Amino acid sequence: MALFVSLHQAPGLSAEEIAGNAPEVAQQVHAKFRKLYVNTDTGFIASVYEADAAADVEREFERVGFPFDSINEIDFTQTAEELVELAGKVSRG
Repeated sequence: MALFVSLHQAPGLSAEEIAGNAPEVAQQVHAKFRKLYVNTDTGFIASVYEADAAADVEREFERVGFPFDSINEIDFTQTAEELVELAGKVSRG
């Protein structure tokens, strides 16, 4: 399965509304929910899903009834520890 990050704008979305959507999201019919990042002041939302294809993530949002701006496949990730290790290798040449 691939990893996808989706971006959304939902100004005014509250923690209570997020909690209200939780039962539908938890069903994970077409894609597996992994993490949610929200700024409730600005309405910025980023969500992380696992799926076979971006179309599966899109189907999941359609099923839940939540609009999205983009769905992006992630092909490279790095932890803070890995970044420090990489930086050390680069500086040592």
